[in-house]
Amino acid sequence: MAPQWLSCITAVLVLLVHISPAVTQTCTRGKPGIPGIPGTHGPDGRDGPNGAKGDPGESGQPVRGQKGIPGVRGPPGRPGMKGDMGLPGPPGSPGQAGEKGRPFNPSNQESSFFSQKRVTSQPQELDTAINFNREILPDLEPQFQGVSLTNGSFTCTIKGIYFFSYHVSAKSRVCLKLVKGSDTHLMMCDMADGYLVTSGSAVLELNVGDAVSLQATRYNSIVTIQSSTSHTFTGFLIFPTA
Repeated sequence: MAPQWLSCITAVLVLLVHISPAVTQTCTRGKPGIPGIPGTHGPDGRDGPNGAKGDPGESGQPVRGQKGIPGVRGPPGRPGMKGDMGLPGPPGSPGQAGEKGRPFNPSNQESSFFSQKRVTSQPQELDTAINFNREILPDLEPQFQGVSLTNGSFTCTIKGIYFFSYHVSAKSRVCLKLVKGSDTHLMMCDMADGYLVTSGSAVLELNVGDAVSLQATRYNSIVTIQSSTSHTFTGFLIFPTA
């Protein structure tokens, strides 16, 4: 028991030794210590309860300002898509009646024409008008037979545009020319092993007094049978230009 009791006494003495300086320090008030390092932020707190509803505010009226100055006109936009075709509009009112036309009288129209054939057994001379000496339809009235040729030449009496055509029978080879005055306006040549019929046509502008004829060149073998009617020369006025 003695050792145990001694141990208790020793412990009490040690405790008193440590307590005495602490009490003495409290009574004498020593220097404050160095502040410690701040601790870390704590977690956010929970949301509190909703507050009471506030009073309604005053109702405000919108204020309209003055109209501003128009801005600069922008560039035109791109063309839009083509729309659908609209419905047809109502018919318009009829126009005024035109003037009454004058009756047509064929006798008032200028005309000039001929159509003749060559009937002769004489050979054709070179560079000379072929003599078409017979009317093709002699039984017609004179106004329907046209003008007569002078030694195969047509002389213009009405200034205008004329059409001429010819058909000539020949053998082997033939060359013909359509002549106005002294100018050749058409040259036609044809060849065959036997007989042939050559033809040609032209449109000429004539003044009063101009002469037109069909002539043979040195290359010709025109048939000269008197009963033949295969040589014809025709011309007529298309329209006057006077």
